Amino acid sequence: MHPLLILAIGIFTIVFMIAALRMNAFIALITSAIIVSLLAPGELAGKISRVAAAFGSTAGGIGIVIALAVVIGKCMMDSGAADRIVRGFLSLSGEKHSPWALMCSGFVLSIPVFFDTVFYLLVPLARSMHRRTGKHFLKYCMAIAAGGVITHSLVPPTPGPLVMADQLGIDLGVMILVGAVIALPTTLVGMAFATWIDRKLNIPMRPLAGGMEETTPLEDHQLPGLLPSLLPIALPVVLVSMNTIVSTAAKGAAPGSILPRAAEIMAVIGNVNLAMLFSAAVAMGVLKTKRRLTNAQLAKVVEVSLMSGGMIILITAAGGAFGAMLKAAQIGPAIESLFKSDAAQPTGDVMFVVLGALIACVIKIAQGSGTVGMITASAMVAAMIPSADNLGFPPVLLATAIGGGSMMGSWMNDSGFWIFVKMTGLTEAEGLKSWTPLLALTGFSSVVVSVFLALILSAG
Repeated sequence: MHPLLILAIGIFTIVFMIAALRMNAFIALITSAIIVSLLAPGELAGKISRVAAAFGSTAGGIGIVIALAVVIGKCMMDSGAADRIVRGFLSLSGEKHSPWALMCSGFVLSIPVFFDTVFYLLVPLARSMHRRTGKHFLKYCMAIAAGGVITHSLVPPTPGPLVMADQLGIDLGVMILVGAVIALPTTLVGMAFATWIDRKLNIPMRPLAGGMEETTPLEDHQLPGLLPSLLPIALPVVLVSMNTIVSTAAKGAAPGSILPRAAEIMAVIGNVNLAMLFSAAVAMGVLKTKRRLTNAQLAKVVEVSLMSGGMIILITAAGGAFGAMLKAAQIGPAIESLFKSDAAQPTGDVMFVVLGALIACVIKIAQGSGTVGMITASAMVAAMIPSADNLGFPPVLLATAIGGGSMMGSWMNDSGFWIFVKMTGLTEAEGLKSWTPLLALTGFSSVVVSVFLALILSAG
């Protein structure tokens, strides 16, 4: 069977099972991986076992990080560390610039904590700010979304960016640094739109849907200090980034330099699994100390968070298996033959940046999950490109474009859309006028920046 027909069958299976049959994303991805494997070349006896092997390989690469990330997020929420970070930004910005403080809070907190959790935390603060100022309610909420969604889509250790880095062979430190850099200007675009749409729609703050009660914020003395609150976020970012920087510097070091030895040490300390374990230990310590938990109570908190992380690991590992089966189906050579004349040009490989963003966008529109869009698109692009090392630009730009594409097209089949609408008291129509174009603009900006950088680096 022709590789492109196998690719079409694989995509159709995922979208149909999630969008039409309402199947869990894990079932859809693993089913599609098995179907693609059965249709791909190879010995019949090994076609199912290679799916399991690829699943295990992906889980081994990202499973520990995701598990520890959900523990860190849960501990930061329960200890009040996340709340302390938000108040720190608010104290720096002052009430006049509070939308920027909310945006920065969402930007930082969505690195280790999933976006829906961050939004649940920050919306009560947006409502409280509106009560004091009497204006800009929609802008406050949009600022949270603008900051939170972009880092959730571009910066590990959230699952989508983490899997993209694994699929495309990107150093995790590079993914963190470049993802954060590209996220900054795209967030500014989101803030500009939030300011404009707030004036245009002028939506008042309404009672929460379904009779949900307003949460009472903790007093300042009940929160941990700012430094221990920030440490679970900063520690893994610094260690992983330092590992990348030192290892890169060591490659060109002169004989007798201490850099090679330093690179060996940082390879251990800056390994993402160990760095996340350090971070989880700090977050757990802050929670235990501040809330005066017993060891048994702390263990229960960790257990609850790990149960939620299990499904995320299954979905991401199934996406990795799907990508491996696409490679086995020889998708890459088939795609390369279609664009052979273009690929011979220095900028020919930039088509993969655009293609990855388009695939992620289409899958997002069809089935609603940005994470599934990122996983599927990166798996497909990884199977298409001849070699990430031979691209005319860093492969991290593929990931940032795919992450941007996965934000575009958020509507009523996206859980994020309903979280935004229900927690803000907006109608569905107002959500389509505010949330949907906000994500489209921030996502498109990420794609544009990624394509622009890829063109410059390819031309150079």
